[in-house]
Amino acid sequence: MEKTDKKEASDRPFTGKTALITGASRGIGRAIAGALAAAGCNLRLVCRDRMELLEPYAIELAGRYEVLVRAERLDVGDTAGVSAYFSNAGTIHYLINNAGISRMGLLTDTREEDWTALVETNLSGVYRLCREAIPGLIANNGRILNISSVWGRVGAACEVAYSATKGGVDALTRALARELAPSGIPVNSIACGAIDTDMNREHLSDEELSALAQEIPAGRLGTPEEVAQLSVLLLQAPEYMTGQIITLDGGWT
Repeated sequence: MEKTDKKEASDRPFTGKTALITGASRGIGRAIAGALAAAGCNLRLVCRDRMELLEPYAIELAGRYEVLVRAERLDVGDTAGVSAYFSNAGTIHYLINNAGISRMGLLTDTREEDWTALVETNLSGVYRLCREAIPGLIANNGRILNISSVWGRVGAACEVAYSATKGGVDALTRALARELAPSGIPVNSIACGAIDTDMNREHLSDEELSALAQEIPAGRLGTPEEVAQLSVLLLQAPEYMTGQIITLDGGWT
């Protein structure tokens, strides 16, 4: 029995810690929430408009893994809303900036409001969450993990605005890592390749997804669970590892 207890403890290295995950209702955010809950982490899960998915999932994780889970509505594009959220956020050890939206189309067809929405959510949202969370993270030896995209490095035709925001997230990650290194707060990012998420399936047909998979040396799209697995590893990496953009794309780029 003692060996079993010790093994269970080692399998839950995040016991007593709390992670805030944005965009947690589905896809990558949902998978990261599940992986961290399994590792003993308490969770603050937020999303903008899919509470009907997030709330039952929070209840499920809390019951399955015996951790504290809160599901809350938060639009990371709303400056006042983010500030109000952190006024009652409590202790947070890990900030995972995952919330993001995408729009496909030529830049010449991109409306001003679409550009603004992408920037406000994908890039300014990361800025807002980091700005509000940093004082608490410094007090609690926390960490920041941003979920980015390979398009931030190589760019994608018909996704110029999205690529620009993800390039901004990568630059923010590197710069903020330098700023927070003296405080012992690692800041890293995962640059995802083609991941099999609802967001991608909303924009691409099955035929397009199949053709995309053929371009990837691994021969398939990645899974949200693989992003979650890497996230758990990065949140346990040595503090000296900071400012890194880790590519997860099956050899694609």
